[in-house]
Amino acid sequence: MATRRDSRIDALTRELTRLDDEVIDTLYGLEPVFEPGGALGGALIEFVSVECPYCWQSYGTQVDLSGGSFTHVEDCQVCCQPI
Repeated sequence: MATRRDSRIDALTRELTRLDDEVIDTLYGLEPVFEPGGALGGALIEFVSVECPYCWQSYGTQVDLSGGSFTHVEDCQVCCQPI
């Protein structure tokens, strides 16, 4: 039994000595943070196709993924109705 406990302690010690962002987030139960210039780079802005519910025309617009969950109102680029 002591061997199993010792191996678990050794595993935790190795994990703690590797203190990178992923380990810190796991230890403290944090969500990953998007760092400017980080590994995701320009992946925080995505272009999507939107279909207007008024005139049924499709057009492209960009979505900023760094803002988290939010509500955004944008006027249709064709008929100017708010979407």
